[in-house]
Amino acid sequence: MSKKERKLTPAEQKRKEQFDKLCGSMQQRGYQRTDLTVGLITANVLGIIVMIPFAAAAALLYCFAGAIDDPYYMLIENRPFVFAVVFVIALLLLIVLHEGIHGITFGLFAKQHWKAISFGFVWKMLTPYCTCSEAVGKWQYIIGTAMPTLILGFGLTIAAVVTGSVWLFILSELMIFGGGGDFLIILKILLYRSAGKEAVYIDHPYECGLVVFERIKKEEP
Repeated sequence: MSKKERKLTPAEQKRKEQFDKLCGSMQQRGYQRTDLTVGLITANVLGIIVMIPFAAAAALLYCFAGAIDDPYYMLIENRPFVFAVVFVIALLLLIVLHEGIHGITFGLFAKQHWKAISFGFVWKMLTPYCTCSEAVGKWQYIIGTAMPTLILGFGLTIAAVVTGSVWLFILSELMIFGGGGDFLIILKILLYRSAGKEAVYIDHPYECGLVVFERIKKEEP
């Protein structure tokens, strides 16, 4: 989230207190902390840029598959208002489902499973989020972060190609761009060069991104 101070919700404050205790415990055990966070505005802007190649690939797949003529065109043309309402509702449900998939995937990796998962909403930025209070491995974190876009973005693209629905394709493109912040975080993880033999990855309790804890191997004298 933004580096500027903002008032935390009671749930965020509680997570911050738990996280501070975890940081102290990890440091006592010889772990070094590195924050891989990004501001929400930056995530939204750069996230769109990061996802352009993926959205373009999805568009090419849809076009070259010959799925241009929407079989539901007449229904849409005859009842545009009804369709618009259905489309907006579908989009909102997909946004909620996006965060739910995060929660389910991270819950599978966390020792406490669903108990480690929390959801919230940043009203100032109109941004929902999901966070996991437990540390996981590098690839577990990457999978948990990427899964909603893989399912709702690329999965809906395949559904659009199969059905020929341009509206499913539009939803898939929106879901791909909606995963831009997630893929930006994944990019930061992949570009980060770990200096430790042991490393665990955990969601930041109230900012967009994560914290890496590494146990640095000391050189022998």
